[in-house]
Amino acid sequence: MTATPATALTIAGSDSGGGAGIQADLRTFFANGVHGLVALTAVTVQNSLGVQGFTEIPVDVVTAQIKAVASDMGVGAAKTGMLATADIIRAVAKTADEVHIGRDTGTPFVIDPVAASMTGHALLREDALEAIRTELFPRATLVTPNLDEVRLLTGVDVTDAASQRLAAEALLAFGPRWVLVKGGHMTGTDECVDLLSDGREFIELSGPRYATENTHGGGDTLASAITASLAKGADVPTAVADGKRFIERCVAESYRLGAGVGPVSPFWRLKGS
Repeated sequence: MTATPATALTIAGSDSGGGAGIQADLRTFFANGVHGLVALTAVTVQNSLGVQGFTEIPVDVVTAQIKAVASDMGVGAAKTGMLATADIIRAVAKTADEVHIGRDTGTPFVIDPVAASMTGHALLREDALEAIRTELFPRATLVTPNLDEVRLLTGVDVTDAASQRLAAEALLAFGPRWVLVKGGHMTGTDECVDLLSDGREFIELSGPRYATENTHGGGDTLASAITASLAKGADVPTAVADGKRFIERCVAESYRLGAGVGPVSPFWRLKGS
């Protein structure tokens, strides 16, 4: 009999274009050798040109999905993506406590505070940012905001290494165990430098900056790769380093699809390298 792989749960929205959201999460989980579980929070209408709209899943259905898989299959690690509303955020936080997912439970919880699509379309209702700060961040093993999300959540505009550290400290004040301030949106640098911190350590992870516009789903893919590594037992610094290496290859092998922004690609794993 084949050994059962580790499990990882994504609590996120669907991307009809297949580049981000639960589609990216499940691709990434598979490519990293874990079995993906899903709690769908919203259905988006989108393609490579952007998001035309979205509809939330009823809160009781979101929480029922989490409880169903946690009670039967077990969750090795979990992540969030698009949560859409404050009601869904509060319900996810409460349900995470009930099924023992979170920073103090032994089941790692990665919060990717998805606030807007890369084309600028809002993916959160207006009251949801405060719920992320107060309900999810105190339960998080790791939070993984991009620089636009950092600015929305903390008011810190990251332009250099010093402000990146200030942003990490501001995010840690909301209660997560670790924060990863991603530097992909920091322009004018030859390298992409992400900063990982728990308030004691400040670890810079540098990687190449690729000349491609096809980066759709990059944040989801990175958070999912980290979650997969955590599900397999890695500590946070190791998991983040694993995720960083994975997303670098995905960006390097991104491809055009549609008339807008194409997706990052985990297909390189199929080549056996």
